[in-house]
Amino acid sequence: MDRESILAEFSRITSVEDNDIDVAAAAFLIAAVEYPQIDIPYQMDFLNAIAKGAAAKFTPEREPLYCVNMLSEYLFDELKFLGNKDDYYDPRNSFLNEVLSRRLGIPISLSLVYIEVGRRLGFPLVGVGLPGHFVVKHMAVDILYIDPFHGGILRSKEECVEQIRGLANTAIQIDPRHFTPVSNREFIARMLRNLKATYLEKEDHKRALKVMDFLLALHPKAPRELRDRGLVYYQLGSYSEALADLTGYVTSGAIGEDGQAVQEIMGKIRRHLGT
Repeated sequence: MDRESILAEFSRITSVEDNDIDVAAAAFLIAAVEYPQIDIPYQMDFLNAIAKGAAAKFTPEREPLYCVNMLSEYLFDELKFLGNKDDYYDPRNSFLNEVLSRRLGIPISLSLVYIEVGRRLGFPLVGVGLPGHFVVKHMAVDILYIDPFHGGILRSKEECVEQIRGLANTAIQIDPRHFTPVSNREFIARMLRNLKATYLEKEDHKRALKVMDFLLALHPKAPRELRDRGLVYYQLGSYSEALADLTGYVTSGAIGEDGQAVQEIMGKIRRHLGT
């Protein structure tokens, strides 16, 4: 599929009710822009095969803690999925096809593998987007969270908070809402924002732009995403596109403290375009 077809299919599968969104399919479509030869049905079968292998390890016992311990043992001890601590910001850590083949990822991509395999086994697993980290929760277990980035270790809420503060190296304030399971749409958006940040840090504006297209397909007219895409268009010299996005931002009613700086850039663009 070409880029436009990929975005159209992404928009189609994410425009349904949130609970009906196929997050894995969306993730493979995101990867398709970077890997245009990706065989998505094959990748879905790959996930199914992992789930089938996990299912063979289970006894009829379905007590929740038994289930998550067995799944963690299979994914992290047997298949050797691993958090990529050595090269955390490698973009491949965010592409589901690469995570499956390399068995390396970041918290959110490993959480997606964990949830998708668990879903195929009938486990009610959800993602929890903590500040700077991502974990998994079994809906029948209120007090423990699964950390796929650290080998599926089980953590209490208090341990999650301490870990976050350690990562941030500050006494960050944790809102109870941080432990609310994320929606499917927010799960995908968070994956995209991670990838966007990686590309912007590398000043890879062309790839960042592709990711922003997905974010705006997911949340059309999101003010901050319009602003960011407009600024990237500006960096790339695509002035008409930049002006359109930045105009959308300043007229959205959600303009922030950067309003004056954005207006100045828009003025430069208008002078360049002679409008």
